[in-house]
Amino acid sequence: MKQLVVAVLTLYAGSTCADEGMWTFDHFPKAAVRQKYGVDIADPWLRHVQRSITRHETGCTGSFISGEGLVLTNHHCVMQCLSGLSSPQQDYVDKGYHARARSDERKCPAEILSVLIDQENITDKINAATRGLPDAKANASRKQELSRLEAACTAASLKDRRTGPLACESVTLYQGGQYFLYKYKRYTDVRMVFAPHNSIAAFGGDPDNFNFPRWCLDFGLLRAYENGKPARTPEHLRWRLEGPAVDEPVFVAGHPGSTNRLFTLAQLKFQRDTMVPSYLIRNTELRGRLIQWGKTGTEPHRIIQDALLGYENSLKVYRGFQRALLDDALFEQKTKQELELRSRVLADPQLNPAVGNAWEDIERAESRYRQMYDRYLFIENAAGFNSKLFSYARQLVRGTAERAKPNEQRLREYAESNLPKISGGLLASTPVYPDFEQVTLSFSLDKMREILGPDDPMIRSLLSSESPDSLATALIRDSKLADPAVRKALWEGGEPAVAASNDPFIKLARQIDPEARALRKVYEDEVQAGINSGQEKIAKARFAILGTDAYPDATFTLRLSYGTVKGWQENGEEVAPFTRLSRLYERTTGKDPFRLPQEWLDARSKLDPNLPFNYVTTNDITGGNSGSPLVDAQGRLVGLAFDGNMHSIAGSYWYDERMNRTVAVHPAMMIGALRSVYGATSIADEITDGT
Repeated sequence: MKQLVVAVLTLYAGSTCADEGMWTFDHFPKAAVRQKYGVDIADPWLRHVQRSITRHETGCTGSFISGEGLVLTNHHCVMQCLSGLSSPQQDYVDKGYHARARSDERKCPAEILSVLIDQENITDKINAATRGLPDAKANASRKQELSRLEAACTAASLKDRRTGPLACESVTLYQGGQYFLYKYKRYTDVRMVFAPHNSIAAFGGDPDNFNFPRWCLDFGLLRAYENGKPARTPEHLRWRLEGPAVDEPVFVAGHPGSTNRLFTLAQLKFQRDTMVPSYLIRNTELRGRLIQWGKTGTEPHRIIQDALLGYENSLKVYRGFQRALLDDALFEQKTKQELELRSRVLADPQLNPAVGNAWEDIERAESRYRQMYDRYLFIENAAGFNSKLFSYARQLVRGTAERAKPNEQRLREYAESNLPKISGGLLASTPVYPDFEQVTLSFSLDKMREILGPDDPMIRSLLSSESPDSLATALIRDSKLADPAVRKALWEGGEPAVAASNDPFIKLARQIDPEARALRKVYEDEVQAGINSGQEKIAKARFAILGTDAYPDATFTLRLSYGTVKGWQENGEEVAPFTRLSRLYERTTGKDPFRLPQEWLDARSKLDPNLPFNYVTTNDITGGNSGSPLVDAQGRLVGLAFDGNMHSIAGSYWYDERMNRTVAVHPAMMIGALRSVYGATSIADEITDGT
């Protein structure tokens, strides 16, 4: 039995010897880091770094880098803001943005930044609320209790003079093994400060994406404001311009989106056989349509850039998922882990009754999900209605209906704690492009008809006398929801205003809502409930063996990973960890995606050709870490994460220290570009003040 326990410990806590793990700040493995790298990470270091990190609702991370609210993140993380500020006359995505004075810093239409201030363990309260209930009722009770605790936490913060008002969000860790309230300070006035040209930020484009060597200046600068003035941010990261050395330990702090390393075999098979193929087939075709539409004119080309970047990045990720899930070695390892853990449970007279048939329960739930996946995806998850205008309509129809209910009885996304984010996006003055809407909506309607079939009740109700193209045309032509004033009136008017609206998208959202809610109820009761219950039971087994010495899967919550600057071996060749500026000019072709802006060609003589440009580390990261700072042992910023190599995509399921690499922008390159290419001296001075 001792050998079995050791085996399970090795399988689930491999991070004690490898640079594996996206650790919560309160359980960072200080001893392991000290043993491997000889570095002491103390609590003051952790507190300082934690308060310097920003979470972006666009799905990215950033960090405060001055005492006046200046935020560093990736260029691709500010693309949405740049698109929102752009016009046919001024393309800030292509040409970049430079606020030469504070008065030039323009507000991003829908950006919200959050900083984690505190956290509270509420596991016992959630367990008490669900104890003894069957799965479906436990699932509902859990959601109600989470909404209640979030609202109570937010209300209590209004009376706390020490912290001021906070936004409280519930967080699930270890797949239901732990529940926390994370308490955030929010910044809703976020302004654009600087962004380089898109062609240098994303140099190499899709061909270079998830590859290395790289030459991408993928950074952007925002500023958080409070009460109309730059926010005071005494907790910020100072820069170490020379950056890290080879083999030096570095730390990545950020908000990794999601990983599936604790999934059961049944969950992995569902992703392999159903979810991943569905995504690839649907969105590969959509990407092609966007590219073709973008070739029809200068304005279509400008409009698609943000969306196209997202689709191309996601498609590479999902192709990486597919390769990983078709790798026999992955399933051999996961099978071994699962069998050993189940054997340990069976042999323990206390664990066995508590865990029971958890794996079988998850398998049954995944089987049910397969049966309803397509209808749930296209109707409730709205894959059949790919339109910003429809998204507004659904938020208005559902949001006003849910706000009329007690907080604990609402759909979770409309809980009181989430309403500021929803209303912020709903009422923001973001542009809507009718021709772009036509491309995406008609495609999604066509795909829904293809997958569900012409005899599906939903398809018959929508397309019995219309084609996808004609229906999309009529909806977009007659809708007024592109006007934020119209959306504001409906949101503030509540259910009566929405019920009286004749806007075609509102009518569409009302029409499909009963069926969509019914599908959601089946999903929550017959799929989600079984999976959640099974995962919680398996989490208890892991805790019995490992405690919290293993790290939880990523959940877009604040994490810290450790690693070192190190290349790797690819096909028998050594990949050096650093790239240099000189090679950038050698690689340029004058044509996208290897085109340099004229400003960069003109500045060549001013720049040191030996400047380090990008580099790689062994840090364990995933999507959501975009914009995360790389920090040295003294808490200084030494880089900016913007990507991983191709091998890092499989990191959703496992970590391979030999090949998995984080790709970062070097600080010297960012400052060099600000001073020598863009003439942004005042911004560079603000960043380097005190370094």
